[in-house]
Parts: sequence; C-alpha cells; structure tokens
Amino acid sequence: MTDGAALYPGTFDPITNGHQDLIRRAAEIFPKVVVAVAANPGKAPMFSLDERVRMVREVLDEGDHLDVVGYSGLTVAFARENGIRVMVRGLRAVSDFEFEFQLATMSRQIAPEVETVFLTPTEQFSFISSTMVREIAMFGGDISKFVHPMVERALKRRALESSRRASP
Repeated sequence: MTDGAALYPGTFDPITNGHQDLIRRAAEIFPKVVVAVAANPGKAPMFSLDERVRMVREVLDEGDHLDVVGYSGLTVAFARENGIRVMVRGLRAVSDFEFEFQLATMSRQIAPEVETVFLTPTEQFSFISSTMVREIAMFGGDISKFVHPMVERALKRRALESSRRASP
C-alpha cells in the first residue's frame, strides 16, 4: 500500500454518517486511509461483501487519499500483509471501550508493529450504529439523518424484499 497509510476496518453493514465522519477525520491526519470492508460472515451481514464495498465506494470519494478494499481473515494480518502500521478504530461510547481495548491488545500480541489509534465521532454521530440503522430501516423508520441517500435506498429495497419473503 503506502507509507504512512492508516487502516480503517469495519463490516460497514451499512456504512453510516458516523463512519464517514471518522474516515474524513482520519484522512485529515494520515496521508492515506485504506477503508477495509470485512467479509465477517460470523455477523451474517445484510449485504454481501461486494455490495458493501460498492456502497462504501459510492458514498466516499475515492481519490489519492482513500482506497476501499474488501478482505477476509484477521484484520491485523491484512494490515501486516499490506505494510500498514496504523489501525484506526472508532469509540462511540464507554460501552465500546472495553471491546475495542481487548481487540487492540489482542492485535498487539499478534502484530506488535501495528498500532491502534482511537478516534471519537463528532457528537452528532456518536449514537449511530449500523445495527440500529438496519433495525430502524426494517421497521420502516426514517434513517435519512443517519446514512447517505444511496444507502437509505438500498436499505429500503432490502427491507421491502425481506417483508415480501416473510409474507405468506
């Protein structure tokens, strides 16, 4: 990849305005940010890896400072294989801290050369999570304040498809 690049990994199921905020802010700190979309089949994502990569690319303006890639496997292994030494993680609330602290500590044991840096979201995005956005969308709620319009349309389509399959 690139010297000085930072990795911002996630499932992005879907990408939210909170993710966009952290990516934008990381891009102001690091010369390049690699947004790594995790396959993460254990989470049973609503969207396929290809769909999520496509959405992230469409929402973000990929350019000299941003790359969007899909990957599977250990995140620190991906960072190591691509010569990335900094991983950016977001902390929304105190409840995120314990999990993220454990993850960073475990990552350091596996790949000590990869350092984890935490960013907190802008206050207006501190409560947004992909899980909550998906749930609101599945019940027909308004998610326009939480996601890009293209993501909103994709979630509404998926919710409609899901309700058609569930109907007798």
